[in-house]
Amino acid sequence: MSPDFTQFREAVKRGKPRAAVVLGSGLGETGSIFRERVAVPFSAIPGLLPSSVGGHAGRLALGEWAGAPALVFFGRLHFYEGHPWRTVTASIRLAAELGARTLILTNAAGGIHHSLAPGALLAIRGHLPILDRDAWKNREVRTPYSQRLLEISQGCQLGAGIYAALTGPVYETAAEIRALAAMGADAVGMSTAKEAEAAGECGLEVAAISCITNRAAGLAEGPLAHTDVLNNARMALPRLMQVIATVIRES
Repeated sequence: MSPDFTQFREAVKRGKPRAAVVLGSGLGETGSIFRERVAVPFSAIPGLLPSSVGGHAGRLALGEWAGAPALVFFGRLHFYEGHPWRTVTASIRLAAELGARTLILTNAAGGIHHSLAPGALLAIRGHLPILDRDAWKNREVRTPYSQRLLEISQGCQLGAGIYAALTGPVYETAAEIRALAAMGADAVGMSTAKEAEAAGECGLEVAAISCITNRAAGLAEGPLAHTDVLNNARMALPRLMQVIATVIRES
């Protein structure tokens, strides 16, 4: 075990954070709302690896989010980076091991529903895991998300909807987006679903929020680009930070 992580674990024991936050693509600029005390890179944590995706710093920090003790994962690992699902969800098991009882997942997503333009926030009430070929035949919506935390999010004037999780790394085709819309999806991305399910297995109370950074394929002019995702994520950051603060305070 890395000496850095040993020291970090000791700091967590003293700080006793009850909430953990995972910040997705381009969502790591917390401003003054998160006061960082100590941090460790993913590479120093057993079971985690550095992130290879832009907009994911790849570190875990302990501090106070709007005055409440919290763990914050700046970035995540993805299946499309070549990691097995157990590695993708290792951060969730770590959060539970470190004492978290509430998990707040965030992601950058494409808007499918006509009301979801770049800059909008969507509280996830269920997800469609389109993570293998057979998944397209199964329209089961999974709901590991806490109804109580969902209601707190909606109290912040967030709409609630269904998130479709695909494996990536390429963006969806326009035909796939039409199929997802027919299945009831409101937004689409490449993360979150497996993390939420792992959190439920660990006994964590889970909330998830999508930051809409673009209209999904076929619904906007021009091709999609990751740089646009990162730039558009900044539009929703102030509001997202405050929503997370509300969920942490009331969880």
